[in-house]
Amino acid sequence: MPGPLSGLRIVEMVGLGPAPFAAMMLADAGAEVIRIHQKGARADIPLMNTRFDVLARGRRSLALDLKAEADLGVMRDLIARADGLIEGFRPGVMERLGLGPEPCLSAHPRLVYGRMTGWGQEGPLKDAAGHDLNYLGMTGALAAMGPADAPPPVPLNLVADFGGGGMLMAFGMVAALLAAKTTGQGQVVDAAMTDGAALLSAMFWGFRAGGMWSDARGANLLDGGAYFYGTYACADGKFLAVAPVEGRFHRILIERLGLDAADFTHAADPAAWGKLRARLAALFLSEPRDHWAALFAGTDACVTPILDWDEAAAHPHAQARGAFVEIDGVTQPAPAPRFSATPSAVAHGPAAPGADGPAILTDWGLNPARLG
Repeated sequence: MPGPLSGLRIVEMVGLGPAPFAAMMLADAGAEVIRIHQKGARADIPLMNTRFDVLARGRRSLALDLKAEADLGVMRDLIARADGLIEGFRPGVMERLGLGPEPCLSAHPRLVYGRMTGWGQEGPLKDAAGHDLNYLGMTGALAAMGPADAPPPVPLNLVADFGGGGMLMAFGMVAALLAAKTTGQGQVVDAAMTDGAALLSAMFWGFRAGGMWSDARGANLLDGGAYFYGTYACADGKFLAVAPVEGRFHRILIERLGLDAADFTHAADPAAWGKLRARLAALFLSEPRDHWAALFAGTDACVTPILDWDEAAAHPHAQARGAFVEIDGVTQPAPAPRFSATPSAVAHGPAAPGADGPAILTDWGLNPARLG
């Protein structure tokens, strides 16, 4: 069955990271997304435009030279037939091509024009280069991560690039497309990774304002300060995630470990958290990870093994839910979230640049001979 966004047509300007991720989410959910590759452009990152380019899955590709008037005309005609456009270039690039929001929305008022950048379309940093780590570092969130006796860690580029960037872009596109359906008026979606990463930390801003969060790293409930919310090494060099935040779950942890509940007082005495963490750390180091995973299996102690990539894909829970799929021999996460009536699906793996040009033009009501 078609996905929930079936019937929508999106033009994606091929770029890096969060914009392709947003386009992938829309395509997974059933939108027809066509990728516009620049003719002759080289890949900026290894494995881009190969079967391993998971972020490019589910979309067909058309290669155009947007500095050539004929191909620029094809691009304008595709935009005229689209519900939305996604681009992830620095501010001004699309304007220099004559494809900025002003001419596009003037000609096609219902168009939703998505712009994905690190810093946003205005502000003193809008033209500066940057990456996930820079954007996250400017939000306050990175300063709150990691132990107190070391610099903030380098997290995978999940928070600013894909959470604050790609996911917020996908959400913004769907919200604006719904508004356009109701009002007949399109708009620009300005998705800045700094804005999105800051939004993800909304709860902690509330905690700080309410006096429930210290700016000292490793001193809070959810930043590794609490002995009952953290990671622990085991005898075999593998790790556990331990997170019984609620008192009733914490009691199960202490009982299963055979510890004295009078010593492990949960949240009652934060000053003792460091000492209690050290005791748990020594205990967990005495046995391999899977010993502890078996001990807590079937309980509400909120103790789970930290899996590597292969273990995650092979875990019975992931297998039962079909959480990973294999496409062209590449294991990758399945579409999410799940829809009961209009399930998402991956139509196919990544397309080679320009592989589908004639078919796309034909399907979109244009003459394929225009590709030359």
